[in-house]
Amino acid sequence: MRERHGLEGFLEIILFKARWLLAPFYLGLVGTLVMLLGSFFYEIYESVFVHFSLDPEHVILLVLSLIDLSLASNLVIIVIFSGYENFVSKIDTHGNVDRPSWMGTLDFSGLKMKLIGSIVAISVISLLRAFMEISKVGGEIDSPKMAWLVGLHMTFLASGVLFALMDWIGSKTEANNKKHHLPHEP
Repeated sequence: MRERHGLEGFLEIILFKARWLLAPFYLGLVGTLVMLLGSFFYEIYESVFVHFSLDPEHVILLVLSLIDLSLASNLVIIVIFSGYENFVSKIDTHGNVDRPSWMGTLDFSGLKMKLIGSIVAISVISLLRAFMEISKVGGEIDSPKMAWLVGLHMTFLASGVLFALMDWIGSKTEANNKKHHLPHEP
C-alpha cells in the first residue's frame, strides 16, 4: 500500500474520522426505542385499565398493536447495531454470551433485507388491523384508506422481492468475477 502525504493524507484522515458523525444518529434511535417502549406500555394501560374488554376482536387488536410495536423496536435495534458496526466502529461486548448471533455478521445487503422484511411484516399487521376494524359491528369500510394500505403493502412486498433479486444478481456477478479472476479496479 502506498503512503500518502500532505493534503491527500490529511483529507483521508478527516474523511475516515467523519464516520463518527453518524454516532448521534444511533443515539437518537436509542431515544426512539424509549418512545416505542412508552407507547407499548401506554397501549397496555389504555386497553386494560381504560377500555377493559375481553371481546376477542379487541384483544386481537391489542395483540396486533403490541406485535407491531415490538417489530418496530426490533427494526430499530437492527439498524442501530448493524449501522454502527458497519459504518462507525465494532462494538466490543467483552465476550458477552448475550451478544446477538447476527451482530458483526450482518453486512449492508443483509441489513437491507432485514429492514424490508420488517417493514413488510409491519405493513401486514397494519392491514390486518384495518380489516379487523371493519369486522366490528357497525364497522365502516373506508375504501380509499384500504386501497392505500393494500397498495403500500404490495409496494413494500415488490420492493423486497426486487431487493432480493438485485442481491442475488450481485452475488452471481461477484462470484463470476472471482471465477474468471478479473482484477479489481484501484
